[in-house]
Amino acid sequence: MSQHLLQTPLYFMHVNMGAKMVPFAGYEMPVQYALGVKKEHLHCRNAVGLFDVSHMGQLRLHGENAAKMLETLVPVDIVDLPKGKQRYAFFTNDMGGIKDDLMVTNFGDHLFVVVNAACKMEDIDHLQAHLLADVELEVIHDRALLALQGPKAVDVLAQLNPQVRNMVFMDAVCIELLGQECYVSRSGYTGEDGFEISVPNSHAVALATILLDDKNVEWIGLGARDSLRLECGLCLYGHDLDNTTTPVEASLLWGISKSRRADGDRTGGFIGADIILDQIETKKISRKRVGLVGQTKAPVREGCLLFDGNNNQVGVVTSGTFGPSIAMPVAMGYVATMYSDLNTVLFAEVRGKRLPMMVTKMPFVAQHYFRGK
Repeated sequence: MSQHLLQTPLYFMHVNMGAKMVPFAGYEMPVQYALGVKKEHLHCRNAVGLFDVSHMGQLRLHGENAAKMLETLVPVDIVDLPKGKQRYAFFTNDMGGIKDDLMVTNFGDHLFVVVNAACKMEDIDHLQAHLLADVELEVIHDRALLALQGPKAVDVLAQLNPQVRNMVFMDAVCIELLGQECYVSRSGYTGEDGFEISVPNSHAVALATILLDDKNVEWIGLGARDSLRLECGLCLYGHDLDNTTTPVEASLLWGISKSRRADGDRTGGFIGADIILDQIETKKISRKRVGLVGQTKAPVREGCLLFDGNNNQVGVVTSGTFGPSIAMPVAMGYVATMYSDLNTVLFAEVRGKRLPMMVTKMPFVAQHYFRGK
């Protein structure tokens, strides 16, 4: 491993568990453990998976106008985000492209922001360049981040603090776990019910250890994290989203608040708004993100070109794997708009062969977020 790679506070736990460590976004991260990617994936779907996501960027925005400032950078309603709620957002650029996607939580006296590891420094610079005079950006260095995901996650975490049973999807609270103040949201990147936990670095190992003492919990690496999110139709920045892709092309209209659209009371006001709002109004885009299911058993990977039945190149795969939960290849990619209708058959080029794939509604596997009974 390069001596320049960073390590999370849980690094030695991963090594001691026999994890295969790989470079990822400047860190040494576990890609898989002894179970292997497929079994880790299925374990998370059926019980509980524990993920170390401490490489992500954790930030705080302080100041009365923090929400107002952040709204100039994202097409999402932040001003009216209720206290104790989290919301998905994305930074946009002058061309309407997506600089990064992120999670924003209103904790009352500050906004808590989690950004992707690979974009962390660029995002910090972007925020600092647009700070209002009374808004302060705090970069958090003393907290790890754990994700506890799966249908039994609430039962596991409730043993440490029963208050988590009262939470629903996208709720966020500041509570004690093992006597330490933690930021806990009921959210995650697997499509399953679960929690993301920001814990002081000094107590990350103790928290992970007690969670793993439960027979339902296993460490899950980056490999299964990727297949889990893909099955549930969740984008990965740098693959399915990038600076050249607009939210409209990415089929992320649900991530643009109605108040920020042409018929809203706070229309636009964010970087690239003219381009994005015009695409929403005219519906004129040349390509669109779609889901694809393989018609053979062979997986189709990122970068595979997509063709129509007349050998015309019409798109490209941006994420692809074999979906362990449904035992078939799943992928997402961008295709020319005229080929984006459901049930359209396209052909992915894999090692010189053209494999049939069908445009399919996402998610491929139902999401199981807990929204209340």
